[in-house]
Amino acid sequence: MTQEFDLVRSLEAAVEDRRAAWEFVRGFAADWSAEPLGAGDGWSEAELAAAEERLGLRLPAALREAYALLGRRTDLTGNHDTLRSPAELYVDEAGEALVFRDENQGAARWGILLTDLAQEDPPVRMRPDLADKSREKWEDWLARTSLAFVEIVLSESVHAPDDLVDVLDALEEEDLEELEQRSVGLPFPRYPEGEEPGTRWFLRDGVLLRDDGAWLMARGRTEEALDAVREAIPGDWLNG
Repeated sequence: MTQEFDLVRSLEAAVEDRRAAWEFVRGFAADWSAEPLGAGDGWSEAELAAAEERLGLRLPAALREAYALLGRRTDLTGNHDTLRSPAELYVDEAGEALVFRDENQGAARWGILLTDLAQEDPPVRMRPDLADKSREKWEDWLARTSLAFVEIVLSESVHAPDDLVDVLDALEEEDLEELEQRSVGLPFPRYPEGEEPGTRWFLRDGVLLRDDGAWLMARGRTEEALDAVREAIPGDWLNG
């Protein structure tokens, strides 16, 4: 008998350990996506090696592992933002970071500082696209690359193009109280690092919830579960 995926326990382990992060991604894909991860869902060693040769640098172990595990699964990595292919990886114009992900409207990009590339599981930084370019800098986002890919899988799931997702605009104080009292807070650090209030994750009766402070994003296992959350937290749901 296949062991049931425990999202909370698996995530708790993933936050602490790189290998556990990949186990979380496998379990989440099998339990929450259309199909489990398969052998062809990642980029090959040859494709990763070609990227390294082109760039003239060695990719960190965790980034290589993530690309080899799920780099081709756009349903897990690209419903909203874009994970670059190995052939599209580049060093930013200032020569500071290796860029691997872009916000869908170009408002930000994610990367790893070149000075951190020697680490097996280095921090991931985010650089917003600002009108005043002199104010742009690579800001702390998440402490480990493996943790960043757990976040990517979670975040892209609440952007899936199907009837199991919804967004509540203008989250009110009473909505936050309902969310905190009736949901399980997931053991994922608030992020971006050092930013308040930061993004938080919750699980409620088969619904994954992402609290960004101003709005609430939801992904249900079933339409019935999602409807129950809409009724419990009424408001201006985009698809409700």
